Parts: sequence; structure tokens; C-alpha cells
Amino acid sequence: MDQPAISRRRLLRAGAVTAPLVAFGPLLTGTARATTPAPALRMPAETDPHTRTFMAWPEPTAAWGAQLPAVQRDIANLAKVISRFEPVVMVINPESVAGATPLCDTGSIPSSHGITFLPISNDDLWIRDFGPTFLVGPGAIAGLDTNFNGWGKTGTSYEQSFANDAKAAAALLAQYRISRVQAPFTGEGGSLETDGQGTLLATVSSLVNPNRNPGLSQADIEQRLKSSLGVEKVIWLAGLAGQDITDSHIDCVARFSAPGRVILDKPGPGAAPLWANVYQQAKQVLQTATDAKGRPLTIVELPGPDHARMPPTGAAFLSSYTNHYTANGAVLMPQFGDAAADEAARAILAAEYPGRVVVPVNINAIAAGGGGIHCATQSQPVVPPAV
Repeated sequence: MDQPAISRRRLLRAGAVTAPLVAFGPLLTGTARATTPAPALRMPAETDPHTRTFMAWPEPTAAWGAQLPAVQRDIANLAKVISRFEPVVMVINPESVAGATPLCDTGSIPSSHGITFLPISNDDLWIRDFGPTFLVGPGAIAGLDTNFNGWGKTGTSYEQSFANDAKAAAALLAQYRISRVQAPFTGEGGSLETDGQGTLLATVSSLVNPNRNPGLSQADIEQRLKSSLGVEKVIWLAGLAGQDITDSHIDCVARFSAPGRVILDKPGPGAAPLWANVYQQAKQVLQTATDAKGRPLTIVELPGPDHARMPPTGAAFLSSYTNHYTANGAVLMPQFGDAAADEAARAILAAEYPGRVVVPVNINAIAAGGGGIHCATQSQPVVPPAV
């Protein structure tokens, strides 16, 4: 994690999609079925099977300036790589479809599951944060709308357009006939990390912050997280407020690779010392923490690249391998150009996710805006069987 990133950063039923879609792959269908009485819902682990991956097209309203074409190429390439493992749905402004179509063509990828455009107005690519966080239960799925407010940065130097993004979660869920649950807190998908077995990781800096949840204590927010996400325990890491647009999201600090196992981001040589402090505090907490099942946590450190061995980058560049994404049968990790660090990260992730192929992807244009692969993706989980 690097210097400040100014540019970046009720339930129950799912049915077939009825909105007009422009597709390069198979038509999208829903499979969830309601049960009676309504089952309890929970946020699943990202490593659980997916129905599809959602992404969002970076639009001219975003703060990319002259870098927008390069960012769009990175997003298109990432979508095509993910499409090798599961279907991809790209949220996109209707007027942008024509320009995005050739970039997202998967005709040359024989194994592709396809990329489908979903015409919904949006402002930028960070769908992890403004999109729905999915909840599942036996035979059921819903989407939690976490009340995206532009990371609480209105009136600050980080402010950027988010009016369309704030409405996108509700619009997406309506298109898929997936019931929307409005969260009793304000936050983003990147601020929530779960093992799928009742444990949540979160940073105080991003959630216990008056720019999202004024007047609420940490205990208040914890109770709301538990009730809305179906978790039993929250492990709080301090994070760091005000040094990037997200106020230090958990998905750049610590991630579950499996229940009882946490990948911890360790800033590489050349990273700002303040991020080393975030790492040290997180490590101290995780070393003594137990999960919702009472298990101690195994910490797996994931060192970042050496900035001196990378191509020139700006102050906002996010050099975090921890911001990876697990798709069906795969792990998509960023590749930063420090060959030794890239390979070391690939090996660590391969060991942590046995049975998945680790695919490095160059996302330098995206990373220059302070985000990564995880920030640019959101998974729709497979609905568990009804009981």
C-alpha cells in the first residue's frame, strides 16, 4: 500500500434477467429459489463457488483524465482473463457500449464464459465498493446495499462523482430480481472480509469514521455488521484514516485464504513508512486473535514489490498483492514488474489456494489510481441448496 490515492478511490428471490443485455457469451440466468420460512442469510467467503463476476466500465466522469483509455484497456483485459473461469457481467453506461465492445470481445478465447454488458449508469470502475455485497442462505440470495457515499469524501481533496454509483447496487439487483437489503451502516464492499464461517475482518479507520457513520460507536457498528452480514465475531484492525480515499480498506491489509488462515499485506521496500505501521499493528492483533469458532489464526505474510525494481509509478499507486481476487478455480493477482517479488507472491498464493491456478495480470493503469483487482470485481455466489 502506498502514498495517498487522490484519483481513486428483503430477501429472497433471484430469477432470470429481464433487462436487455449485450452479450459475448452465454445468456445469464438466475437459479435461487425462495424457501418458507425465510432462511438466515450470511456473507459467504469469496472462495465459495461463484455464479458470475461483476465489473464496471470506467467512464469519462471518473477522475482518470488522459489515462482513461489505458484504464479501460486494463479493465477489458482483466475481464477477459476472468471470463476464462466464470461469466463476467460489465456494468456500463448505455452510450459506452459501442466503444467497449471491441475491447471486450472474447472471440479469441476458446474457453471464455463470455462478457455481458449490463446497461446501468455508473461513474467509475470500483464495483467492489459501490456494488451489492451478496448474502446467501439455503435456497436464497439477497444483495446488501451498503449506502455508498463516495467513501465519505465530499468536500475534501479526494472528492469525485459518485451519484450514479450510489444507485447502481439497487439497479443491478432489480435487473436480476434479487432482493435488496439496505445496510444499517455506511461502508463499502472493500471494507468487509469474511471467512464465511462467522468471522469478519474490518478496519476501524474505514468504518468507525464520521465520514461514513457519524454518531455511531465501534460497538454500534459492530452490532450492525453482525446483524446484517450474519457474522458472529468482528476482528478490528486499526487501519489508517485520511491517507487514501478508502481510509485503508481491509482488502489491502488482510484477507482470509481459508478459515483460520489470514494473508497479511507486508509493504515492500520503498513503501511509505506509515503503511509499515499499519502492517505491524495488524500483525500484532492477528497474532493474538481467534476466529468465531475459537481457532487461532495462522498468518501468512505477503510481501509487496520493491519500488526500485518497478516501472516508474505515481504516489497513488497501489502495490498490494493482497488485493487479489479468487474466481472459480483461479486466483487473479496483480503483476507489478518486480520479477522476483511477482514470482514470490505467485508462489505464496498458489500454496494458499491449492487447486486454483494463479494468474498474474498487469494492471498498472488501474493501480496508478489507487486500486487493484479486488477493488474492480465483485462476485455473485452460487445459491446454497435449500434444506
